[in-house]
Amino acid sequence: MIAQGSTILPSAWDEYARKAELGATWCLGKEAGPSNPLRRGIATYLHAAGIQAGYSFFAPNVPTQHRLTLELFYQDGRVEYESPHVRGKAAALRLESLLNKLPEERYEAIREVVFKMLAFSVWREHPDVKKVRATFGAVNPPGMNEFEQGNTETFQPMFSFDFSLRDDQKQ
Repeated sequence: MIAQGSTILPSAWDEYARKAELGATWCLGKEAGPSNPLRRGIATYLHAAGIQAGYSFFAPNVPTQHRLTLELFYQDGRVEYESPHVRGKAAALRLESLLNKLPEERYEAIREVVFKMLAFSVWREHPDVKKVRATFGAVNPPGMNEFEQGNTETFQPMFSFDFSLRDDQKQ
């Protein structure tokens, strides 16, 4: 970000930041081919340590928070709302990190599969559910003035998937 001039640091630092960025890129093996053993070793270490994503939470531009809501449709017309269930704080943090990555275009191919797996995990606790609708979107907190006026967060839907969990012909 320094090299791009996106900070309050003096512009005289930009050139040094670009050189440091090139050095960091080389040290992390980013310039090597994907099959290079050094690059693979560094990538394995970064993923195993959980530090490959950086610290975007504390960055100047905090990412948007996302939410997945599961609508459970029953045969008798009832509708209930659930969120994916996790066990423990660590699992909740991992799920939150996953949900915050899913809007990216590069994850489009697996987005529906992830939502289906999460819907299935909730369905196991509610076996009489006929259909589950997974709605995913961005949660936007109110600004300071809006908060003082009593406004709460808003939800902006981005994706929605319907999963039929029963074969109607066998009922």
